[in-house]
Amino acid sequence: MAKTAKQAANQTAPKPIGRPPIYNEQIAEVILQRIASGESLNKISKEKGMPSHTVVYEWLAQKPEFAEKYARAREDQAETLADEIQAIADEEPPKVPTKFGEQIDTGWLMWQKQRVDARKWTASKLKPKKYGDRLTHAGDADNPVAVQADISIFDAMLKNLESKRQLGDK
Repeated sequence: MAKTAKQAANQTAPKPIGRPPIYNEQIAEVILQRIASGESLNKISKEKGMPSHTVVYEWLAQKPEFAEKYARAREDQAETLADEIQAIADEEPPKVPTKFGEQIDTGWLMWQKQRVDARKWTASKLKPKKYGDRLTHAGDADNPVAVQADISIFDAMLKNLESKRQLGDK
C-alpha cells in the first residue's frame, strides 16, 4: 500500500519528548552562580527543577548573552578550583594509631592527592593560559615564532661558483 507524502513525513520526524526547553533567566543565573562556585553542570542538571544539561547546551547555542556569561562562569570556576587546591593543601592530615605510635594516614594522603590532581586538571582545561602547562612548541598570538634567515652564506657560495665558472671559461 502506497503512503502519502504527509504520512511519510509524519513517520520520519519523531515527535519531541517532554516540553520544549524555555529559557528562564532566574534558573540560568542560578546555574551560572553554581558553576562559578565549583559545581559541575552534570551535578546541577540532575537536581529537581533544573533543566537537563542538553537544555543548557541549547541555551548556549541560542542565547549569545548566556553563552558569554557561561564562559565567564567557567573561568571563575577555575579560580574556585585553585582556591580549593590551596585549602586542601593546608589541611592537617589525620594521624592513625599504629604499633609504632601515631602515623599520618597514607590512604587519606592519596585521596587528597587525587582531589588536588582532579582540580588542577580541570582548572588547566578551563583556564589554560593561567593554569595550563606552559609548553609552547609553535607560535600563537601571544608568542609568535620568529624566523630569521641568514642567506649571506648562499651569496658567498654563489659568488664562488661564478668566479670558478669564469676562470674555467678562459
